[in-house]
Amino acid sequence: MSDAAEPAGRRPARVTARYTIISADCHAGANHETYRGHLDPAWRDEFDAWRGGYSNPFRDLQGDGRTRNWDDGRRIAEQEADGVVAEVVFPNTVPPFFPTGAVVARPPTPEELPRRLAGVRAHNRWLVEFCGRHPERRAGIAQIFLNDVDEAIADVEFAAANGLRGGVLLPAVPPDTPYIEPVYSSAYDPLWAACEDLGVVLNHHSGGGAPDYGRHAAAGMVWIAEATFWSRRTLTHLLSGGVFERFPKLKLVLTEQGASWIAPTLTQLDSYHEQAVTTGRIGELRYRPEDVLARSPSEYFHRNVYVGASFPSPVDAEARHDIGVSHYLWGSDYPHYEASWPYTRELLRRSFAGTDPVELQQVLAGNAAGVYDFDLDALAALAAEFGPTHAEIAEPLEAVPADATSPGFHRP
Repeated sequence: MSDAAEPAGRRPARVTARYTIISADCHAGANHETYRGHLDPAWRDEFDAWRGGYSNPFRDLQGDGRTRNWDDGRRIAEQEADGVVAEVVFPNTVPPFFPTGAVVARPPTPEELPRRLAGVRAHNRWLVEFCGRHPERRAGIAQIFLNDVDEAIADVEFAAANGLRGGVLLPAVPPDTPYIEPVYSSAYDPLWAACEDLGVVLNHHSGGGAPDYGRHAAAGMVWIAEATFWSRRTLTHLLSGGVFERFPKLKLVLTEQGASWIAPTLTQLDSYHEQAVTTGRIGELRYRPEDVLARSPSEYFHRNVYVGASFPSPVDAEARHDIGVSHYLWGSDYPHYEASWPYTRELLRRSFAGTDPVELQQVLAGNAAGVYDFDLDALAALAAEFGPTHAEIAEPLEAVPADATSPGFHRP
């Protein structure tokens, strides 16, 4: 294993009487009026017209609950009560000119790109302010688009220059977007180089990458049934495309995609790699020596890739041993309906009771601190006041809270 593998995700986490918890998966965003103030003035008239016809479809962005996305006092108080003292911040609300939430929206067409790009840049400017109010607690993730590599690099540079330690959100590329190259394309090498040179983390969140299913009664159910496939293939594309061979210090975090699927996927990819190396063929496909990567897919994974496991069930929690404990980050998914909040202690008991405290502290904070550069010493006083005790989490959960909505409580 190269030296590039060691620093991220391996920072020792000091074990005290209470756990320090960093959620590697939280979501936040501004309301439309606030976004308007961060929008390039040239786009504000068009934004006002767009805003007048927009109706938000998301339950967590309606009514009283929506203020959790931007209200510092409420957000911090609720997470502290849940035992969480720091967070990696993915987008949540709808930026200007988006058809739906940032994580699940399809990429823009060439015609849509200019105004959608103006929208994500308004979000990124807001995010700098949001994280800057509590820099020790928040690592913000900037948004980029892959339509134009030079524009994406500019947004990577913005994130690095403005302290967005969370890095950037790598969009999934649906198969029906011929105007965007797949992520295994060498066209993105300048983007990967910029991320590597600036130490900017790539994050890939579930929810994107699906084709347009059309206006059919079954479209929603089909999307739900296939959503995991479209999200997960980004890992296969990056591994198979040799991205981590060419850019050995690049870091990728896969978030809210589960964890138990990764080891079988790596086993399958490794078998293809071994066959190509030893026989020069995989079925009818012929591989020359120069076509085969120097390392196996699992070697690249264990050097460059981390897993942000959101609200893990016992099976997903156990998967940390298959993929490597030092590559496993815990996340709550606050403030979503699926989040472990407000029962994080209970879900940790269900999934991690009996875990060695040294190992669990790495999962709950040490690995996230290594990847996203959190200062654990700066969080120590907060953890001493709000973190759960070892004894609390060591106690197996006997009954799921009646109003718990997180899938982590209802999956094996």
